[in-house]
Amino acid sequence: MTGRITLSNMVFYGYHGDLPEENTLGQRFVIDLVLTLDIAEAAATDDLNKTVDYTRVYGICRETVEKDRFKLIEALASHVIDRILAACPVVEQVAITIKKPSVPIAGILDHVAVETSKTRADRLPRTGR
Repeated sequence: MTGRITLSNMVFYGYHGDLPEENTLGQRFVIDLVLTLDIAEAAATDDLNKTVDYTRVYGICRETVEKDRFKLIEALASHVIDRILAACPVVEQVAITIKKPSVPIAGILDHVAVETSKTRADRLPRTGR
């Protein structure tokens, strides 16, 4: 039985961006995650060890945003996904949206965002040609 666990509107303060001001002053980043996994055993046993511990996932997001630094939110998104897939073997796919509300654009907008996803199979080394 496939299920999805969603963590929505996680807000962290980080220092990501290409401009010097973004790296000096920092800003808020808002993250939404959708984790896809088989939840059959967890549902049948009511055992946290048979699913993903979303408090651990939250911690991975927080640590990555608050401690690492990237010029692009695309790179930040990829790094968050890779860390979650490495730490949570039951997760088969991670979809992420990272919103950057304080983007340095001379205009009015709510945020800029990147959306991407990766499956566990995407992380495996490619063989052949």
